[in-house]
Amino acid sequence: MRARIPSVTSICLALLACFASVLIAQSSSQQVLRVRTRLVEVYATIYDSGGRYVDGLSKDDFEVLEDGKPQEVAIFETNVERLSCVVLLDTTGSMTEALPRVKNAVIKLIDSLGPRDSVAIYTFDSQVTQHQELTTDKASAKRAVLRLRAQGQTALFDSISEVAQDISAQPGKKAMVVFTDGDDNASMLNSTAAVARVQKLGIPLYTIAEGDALQTPQLKKLLKQLSENTGAMAYEARKGSDIEEIFQEISRDLQHLYLISYKPPQTTSAPGWRKIEVAVKKSGGYRIRAKQGYTAD
Repeated sequence: MRARIPSVTSICLALLACFASVLIAQSSSQQVLRVRTRLVEVYATIYDSGGRYVDGLSKDDFEVLEDGKPQEVAIFETNVERLSCVVLLDTTGSMTEALPRVKNAVIKLIDSLGPRDSVAIYTFDSQVTQHQELTTDKASAKRAVLRLRAQGQTALFDSISEVAQDISAQPGKKAMVVFTDGDDNASMLNSTAAVARVQKLGIPLYTIAEGDALQTPQLKKLLKQLSENTGAMAYEARKGSDIEEIFQEISRDLQHLYLISYKPPQTTSAPGWRKIEVAVKKSGGYRIRAKQGYTAD
């Protein structure tokens, strides 16, 4: 018996059905992607009445308010969870004298990170450069630091914005440490746009100003704003010996970060600033340093 050969019509119909199923699958996938919502990440550091770090708190110990309304915590990570730390260093020409001290301080910071913590090394002059992607290989990260050289102009705001965007998709706790000795003179972004982008991402941004950066009141104000609004701290290195002390203080602080994430509420109000408040339910006179809010689209 001869095998039955499908007609041209039946083949075309089969192909059309197959193509339609692919379109439906793609449409379904796109619909799923459209409804995904980015969580709001809030980093918090807790101190007792004596100024000492408070560790060991649980998810149920915290209350988070957005514009005065309680939010349900979706993800909670304690201070002992692993951390992704990005170091962004000014390597412009004016850094020639300070860079050796900075490199030594960064190497000590890397040594202080836990075995599961990862670190990345970036620098900026007229543009941002990645020297080491996020890695748990601390020896590799330290080699990247030791190879750094100073040259070029200062694109501070572009660099902060770009690096923050790079690491924002990294899961879990994240932090940035930024060192600069000069005002921005090469960025495409203005300071307002850079601040808005970094605040929206909400990654804790520890800033260190040194040298000429300390002579610019507006820059110091912006760095303080960036740090405080993301739940971190701003520092000023007035003399060479301050650099290592500041990096050591940041290193200690990184070990006490809590991460509290929640789904932003559905709202019909216009885009704009959303105020965030974090409280500890336990009594004890706790002092809380946390992200202050974010800009909703």
